[in-house]
Amino acid sequence: QVQLVESGGGLVQAGESLTLSCRISGNNFAITDAGWYQQPPENPRFVAAISKGGRTDYGYFVKGRFTISRDNAENTVYLQLNNLQPEDTGVYYCTTGTFIGTTYYPNSSRWGQGTQVTVSS
Repeated sequence: QVQLVESGGGLVQAGESLTLSCRISGNNFAITDAGWYQQPPENPRFVAAISKGGRTDYGYFVKGRFTISRDNAENTVYLQLNNLQPEDTGVYYCTTGTFIGTTYYPNSSRWGQGTQVTVSS
């Protein structure tokens, strides 16, 4: 059974940084596409995704502030969050999924438990 465990969230002030981690087990990580979604009070929104080959895609609101990466030896996907703003507040979920063309589609049944990021102004 595939399991995703996120960590690294916390409370920070505007302009500060955090690094989120997602360890994925129960599958062949090296051939897994993975991504991150943010759950603010409204509907979840796409943050970033990385393919098994290292191709990346980002949500429109990221604007160069976040970086997704992966370490196949550690079965882990990372999300570096820089210059955080209050609107970045929410629960960040890790997912597995599939790139079709340049678009990432999450697997609806494979989400982690989430990690809370809170940014104060």
